[in-house]
Amino acid sequence: MAAVVFFTATSLVPAPIGASTIDVPVASRLLANFEVGTSASRFGKLEFVGGLVMSSPEKLFGAISSIRFRPDGENFVAVLDTGHWLTGKITRGDSGALSGVSDVRIAPILDISGREPTRKMDVDAEGLALRGDKVFVSYEQRHRIDIFPDPGFESSKPIGRLPHLIPNNELRSNGGMEALAVSPVDSLLKGAMVVVAEKSIDADGNLLAAVLEGPLKGSFAVAHHPSFDVTDGAFLPNGDLLLLERRFNFAEGVGMRIRRIRAEDIKPGAVVDGEILLEAGMVYQIDNMEGMDVVKGPDGSTRLIIVSDDNHSFLQRNLMLEFKLVE
Repeated sequence: MAAVVFFTATSLVPAPIGASTIDVPVASRLLANFEVGTSASRFGKLEFVGGLVMSSPEKLFGAISSIRFRPDGENFVAVLDTGHWLTGKITRGDSGALSGVSDVRIAPILDISGREPTRKMDVDAEGLALRGDKVFVSYEQRHRIDIFPDPGFESSKPIGRLPHLIPNNELRSNGGMEALAVSPVDSLLKGAMVVVAEKSIDADGNLLAAVLEGPLKGSFAVAHHPSFDVTDGAFLPNGDLLLLERRFNFAEGVGMRIRRIRAEDIKPGAVVDGEILLEAGMVYQIDNMEGMDVVKGPDGSTRLIIVSDDNHSFLQRNLMLEFKLVE
């Protein structure tokens, strides 16, 4: 069972005002190649399946921090760091590659009073996890993991809070709990939630992390490699944890990396590191890559779907990239 702190009804709060959900038109341009100027499709243990450049006249569209797919591998839920839910469905062409997104809707993430927060520090949603009849959202600045009902999260205030084990005073304001992922039920972690910080480090310079529940509940650390910061994570069916990492600095430019942490290495007190499945720089079709999930493809293969956060900047793009894991 998850250790959940539930809000009491004794607090004096304003009456809920609900949420307004809007339909969002999204246009998609196909990306046939991942590396600019070449038709190569194999990159280490990953094979590029296809990608999209997404755009919309709706100003709220963008700033995607994390994405999670339903078991059908098509319908998704995402959070924006502007404090909004984004839901929709991917479409595929005859070849099975991504062809677009449809049924896209955006709604504000409500606070405990049932209202839409107005301060950035209250709404900076970064991590997302779906499990059973609940949706979990981790936040930066005001560090917490709020729980929402599923279905109904789009119009509901939080119904609880999951203790995150990492002391708030050790989490950086703009580098807190970035990756929030649910392990497979039949893995060593037995379906427990795992959280990894973006930039918050321990005395040895390793990223703070924790298994939040289950038989291996406790804190651990992730080796922090120079230049890269964790932006999301997702578990493979065998229980290995994939970490999406981002680089942005003027000396090296924009970069993306995917690291694989073995299931047996994740335990209290451990410092984990792992194999780099993919590293890509500015000659690849990447941007500020922030969200990643693992899905089963139409052919039964294990797929990674990765999305970018455009920061609502005309200089950046909303990308969705798909890779097949080739063992």
